[in-house]
Amino acid sequence: MVHVLGARPNFVKAAPVIAALRAAGAEQAVIHTGQHYDARMSEVFFDELGLPEPDVNLGVGSGGHAEQTAALMIGLEGEFTSRSPALVIVYGDVNSTIAAALVAAKLHIPVAHVEAGLRSFDMTMPEEVNRRVTDQLSALCLVTSPEGVGHLAAEGVPVSRAHLVGNPMIDTLLGNLDAFDTDAVRAAHGLPERYVLATMHRPANVDAPETASALVRHLHGVADLADLVIPVHPRGRANLLAAGLDDHDGVHILDPLGYIDFIAAVRGAAAVVTDSGGLQEETTILGVPCLTVRPNTERPITITHGTNRLVTFEELVPAARKALESAAPAGDRRPPLWDGNAGPRIAEVIMEFLGE
Repeated sequence: MVHVLGARPNFVKAAPVIAALRAAGAEQAVIHTGQHYDARMSEVFFDELGLPEPDVNLGVGSGGHAEQTAALMIGLEGEFTSRSPALVIVYGDVNSTIAAALVAAKLHIPVAHVEAGLRSFDMTMPEEVNRRVTDQLSALCLVTSPEGVGHLAAEGVPVSRAHLVGNPMIDTLLGNLDAFDTDAVRAAHGLPERYVLATMHRPANVDAPETASALVRHLHGVADLADLVIPVHPRGRANLLAAGLDDHDGVHILDPLGYIDFIAAVRGAAAVVTDSGGLQEETTILGVPCLTVRPNTERPITITHGTNRLVTFEELVPAARKALESAAPAGDRRPPLWDGNAGPRIAEVIMEFLGE
């Protein structure tokens, strides 16, 4: 079987799946598409998560959606044709995911989609298009939370293809809790004792200069309340800096961090401001208040079971003030099957499918 990985969230989700399949005796190969080409966004994750070295790196890099997806499909078709895998395993909703699913389907190779069934119901998001099409092409839809099963059923996916297995990203988080040293990260990067951590990379927030400028204005408002630490993603970096992101004494701009350092910084934050999908899940488990600057989320369980809240630009500063003044939520609010054992459940479903 072949795992196709292209971006940071893929690596975090794949690590426990690859480990569980290795324990089950599966023969595996890893294709790194190079969609995230910055070593801090990709290679460091292989080192930190114990992932095997990729069997190949396609080195696709950045580009427009059509250009990047076409390059991915050409590279993946060559790999799938030469390897003839029994199964292609894809993760999440990036362009590497949809490219692999399309190529595999046309070569009549079954696809397993890890993190199937998530829906924002916002077709202006490239990720939503990728998720929906990938699920339609997948023989195995491996679902992280219960509402995903309902979404698949509503779209006509046979129930026999949907499997509620839990969230492998949480396997990785729980398996590395002892490694998340917030004090070490503070010392290494000169961070203050109390801070809000932010990540921003969605096209709707950072691609248009006027939108990026409005976002920066409200991020400065958050920085008036508490120091703002922001590892700046390559996407949007130029627009955010051009809008004056660093023109505030309370803003600390960092380069992208490796997984261990990044989650350690999240763990120590008083609150998180983000437009990321995975970070909504990670803060739910860590109990850190999360403000998601988006009109919707494909992970509503992080709102009902976690610490997440959707906010507009205008709501961001008041919501941040409230989060900073509130006590941390009490009790275990962990969603169903987010227990650190999703990887073994996924491996069991895959091995049974291949056996059949």
